Amino acid sequence: MKKHIGRILIIIFGAFIFSIGINSFAIANHLAEGGFTGIAILLHYVFGWSTGLVIFLLNIPLFFIGYKVLGKQTMLYTILAIIATTLFLEQTEDWQRPLDNLLLASLYTGLLVGTGLGLIFRAGGTTGGVDIIARLFQKYFGISIGQVVLFADMLVITASIFVIGLDIMMYTLIAVIVGSRVIDFVVEGLKIAKAITIISDVSSDIAQRITHQVERGATIYHGTGAYTGTPKDILYVVVSPRQVPKIKQIVLEQDANAFVVVHDVREVVGEGFTHERNRQKETIP
Repeated sequence: MKKHIGRILIIIFGAFIFSIGINSFAIANHLAEGGFTGIAILLHYVFGWSTGLVIFLLNIPLFFIGYKVLGKQTMLYTILAIIATTLFLEQTEDWQRPLDNLLLASLYTGLLVGTGLGLIFRAGGTTGGVDIIARLFQKYFGISIGQVVLFADMLVITASIFVIGLDIMMYTLIAVIVGSRVIDFVVEGLKIAKAITIISDVSSDIAQRITHQVERGATIYHGTGAYTGTPKDILYVVVSPRQVPKIKQIVLEQDANAFVVVHDVREVVGEGFTHERNRQKETIP
């Protein structure tokens, strides 16, 4: 029960932060947005309609679809997020903060909107709209959620040119890009890591040195060179960014001809990363 109450409070707070970003900085500086929020803002500019109410009305048909796509709990959190967003958008409608610097306004918009949405997503909810549509496309057509969301956002932002003009549309684009990065940061936190793939004739020796000197586990895959047909051992290891130089040094010392690829990892869950932190928290009196 405490877990659900905590998530509900986070969703409500996220909706409040999101609403400030929209009313105080986006609308106050005549910026737009992507998705259903962008549609609602454009309708507000053209007809003077309530942004919160339009967002709520646009989402009503998706409530019934979303139940099957998102599941009961996520859908309930989503309905809460939409209702809270609608109410806060109404309450903060007069919280206008026009700025002379549109770049600063777009940065504030991205920061607040991204933080609000990130909190909602982290608590297990969504803001409905394009999120639900994207999941439908993924389920029935195999199109990734990211592609659908990006296409929908770009469609709305491009259409905003006819309402707010090309120059302000570009500032809107900055706000959306900043917002997406902030969302990633809020949802994923500082779980930054690097994955390293190493192809070498002495992968076992490299793995032993990584295990003992870097204190990281490693996995060896058995592969075959496509051109030569020669068996190859492929070493895969996940480390923190500060450990990458040490890994490169070990590989260079063991096999100067090794093939090394360093990948960005968005989130790591497992021994040596989240488990280690959890044990540390448990030992704190």
